[in-house]
Amino acid sequence: MFRRFLAILLAFCLVSASWGYARAQTQETKYFSETGHNVKGDFLKFYNANSNATFLYGYPITEEFASKDGRTVQYFQRARFEYRADLPAGERIQLTQLGREIYTSTSPLNVTNSFACRTYTETGFGVCFAFLEFFDQYGGVTQFGYPISGFEYHENKIVQYFEKARLEWQPWKTEGQRVVVSDLGRFYFDKLGEDIGLIPPVKPLDNTTTSVINLQVRAFVSKAVALATDSQTIFVIVQDQNLLSIANAGCTATVHWPDGRNEAIAITTNANGVGVVPLSFTGQPYGSLIYADVICIYNGLRGSTTTSFRIWY
Repeated sequence: MFRRFLAILLAFCLVSASWGYARAQTQETKYFSETGHNVKGDFLKFYNANSNATFLYGYPITEEFASKDGRTVQYFQRARFEYRADLPAGERIQLTQLGREIYTSTSPLNVTNSFACRTYTETGFGVCFAFLEFFDQYGGVTQFGYPISGFEYHENKIVQYFEKARLEWQPWKTEGQRVVVSDLGRFYFDKLGEDIGLIPPVKPLDNTTTSVINLQVRAFVSKAVALATDSQTIFVIVQDQNLLSIANAGCTATVHWPDGRNEAIAITTNANGVGVVPLSFTGQPYGSLIYADVICIYNGLRGSTTTSFRIWY
């Protein structure tokens, strides 16, 4: 009977372990090609629960990891998520109070209007005007915490600090879009001295194909100054939004010669995302500037740049 009991117990343990493994393997994940990072499990549930997550939190800039402050966290452009095992289920993902962690008063602005502001006795500060409209529209105290400053002037912008975020005024945007959440995630990452090696993009956990969102095109010449009769090489580099090489991008380098001619040369990038444009010329005017406009296209996306060199006197 004892041996039979051990066999049943062993079988149960094996099945339980396999269940745990299956859960771990099927844990929902999402890869963000915009920054090259994954969000998974409870962090992803918390992210998806907010219909304005991308606008309020931004994209992930790290994977989930153990922070220097001892907490399991994940950094986003405008927030940091913390996993708190000591809290009840459904409340274990919390927003780091980035506003409190980062705020230092510099240039307070004296703005008071009892009709356009709401003062919070918890901290003694009010929220006013367009900031108040934004605050109410996107979650209020639950989302941002209480205000911990009034209007201030930071980094050539009017801002206001809250416990969990900072709002800023961007007057160059269209009306109704001028209040945004500041990108404090990376700022706090650097302040805390986290491992910079966590920032570069990684591969998708679910092995999905990454998406190219935009093209980064750069070009440079092998010689900044050439002779009147000489040869030159233009190197074109094409990368995606995470600076990963893009092979087989179709590029056209249009060289503008001093005599008014425009010579278009087509190239294709290699496996390293590099294309080479060889040039040979004779009798170019001394001191003239020769420049090339480079346009690259990949999967319907377009990127461009310009490079140049001068003929020696």
